[in-house]
Amino acid sequence: MSVVWIFGSWASWNKLRGNDDDDWVDRVNHIYTVVLLCIFAVFTGGGQYVGNPIECWCPAQFTGSYVSYTKSYCWIKNTYYVPLEEAIPLDHDTRRQEELTYYQWVPIILVFMAFLFKVPCLVWRMLSGHSGLNLEKIVTMAAGTQTAEPKKRDETVKHIAVYIDRWLETHRQYNYNFMVRMKQKASKVCLIMCNKREGTYLTGLYMFVKILYCVNIICQFFILNAFMGHGFYSAYGLEVLDGLANNWEIKESYRFPRVTLCDFDIRQLQNLQRWTVQCVLPINLFNEKIFIFLWFWFVVVAVVTLGNFLFWIWRVIIKHNRVAYIKKFLKVRDQLLGEDDKKVCRQFADQYLRDDGLFVLRIVARNTNAILLTDLVLNLWGIYKEKPFVKKALSDDYGETHA
Repeated sequence: MSVVWIFGSWASWNKLRGNDDDDWVDRVNHIYTVVLLCIFAVFTGGGQYVGNPIECWCPAQFTGSYVSYTKSYCWIKNTYYVPLEEAIPLDHDTRRQEELTYYQWVPIILVFMAFLFKVPCLVWRMLSGHSGLNLEKIVTMAAGTQTAEPKKRDETVKHIAVYIDRWLETHRQYNYNFMVRMKQKASKVCLIMCNKREGTYLTGLYMFVKILYCVNIICQFFILNAFMGHGFYSAYGLEVLDGLANNWEIKESYRFPRVTLCDFDIRQLQNLQRWTVQCVLPINLFNEKIFIFLWFWFVVVAVVTLGNFLFWIWRVIIKHNRVAYIKKFLKVRDQLLGEDDKKVCRQFADQYLRDDGLFVLRIVARNTNAILLTDLVLNLWGIYKEKPFVKKALSDDYGETHA
């Protein structure tokens, strides 16, 4: 699996945006956040592996090779932090407990976090194709009609409607038995338990991916808590705000200290001499600002992701939303003239489009505009009303009304 395949093509902005088969909240997670984390990983990695990540104040008797050895050893071995106003502990085990073990791995952990943000999108890309519908192609074609000539635009919208109609009709139940009835009952409780013949495959898969996005953004805080090891990163932003509120400056954090201590032993024949030197970690000046920004960014992403998930849950669970969503487009073109049309509209939404059909329309709306979606709904409405069983039902209702 190549890095380009995981993080997407960087050739153009259109490629970077990804496919148009999700909503903007998904893209905040798997595109914008991934790009930010990768930029920070490159920046911190460049400072570590290209620049000079550590400087140590060595004794006067240390020659140039001793100084180089000290810097390399302290960078690899880890340093520990003791505030200047406190005495250095005499117990070496206590010093080891205060070691900072994360700063060498900051670029790697940032790349790993970026990969975790991309995983839900990869799950969606790999499994959504099994629905039998090329959702990305539909959205791309629909978006392309916004600037096309009127005649070509109408032909494309009609073509999309015919394609969706064939997809809906292909994935219907062709027999009814005990198992089918059980699946239909299960679909009212849990979409993920059902399949494409129940009209819930895409919707259930998308809700599962939404859950993955929510779980991921929450787990990011736990990952950073475990990674840093000193205190809880979950409250880091609140500590920064408290420091700014009190004295309008960010105090030196024990998570990202600039001045640290390092112990190392030098063996000379049979003698073993221990040295303690004071070191400066310039990279922590940037790490601190990066992780402050990430804390606030993750909080915003968590709020919008959880809110978006609850919004989609409300859309899916409340069945009345399906009919209401279709009615508003049909009323715009005066397609609901009487009770017969309203009854057919309910059947159109509940029995014809079902959850997956509505989901496709919502994704098209998220990536185009209401005018195009109205035309698409009207084309599907016209196709549905021309079906023999619908025409027969309308004629029977008309006869009963005028009897």
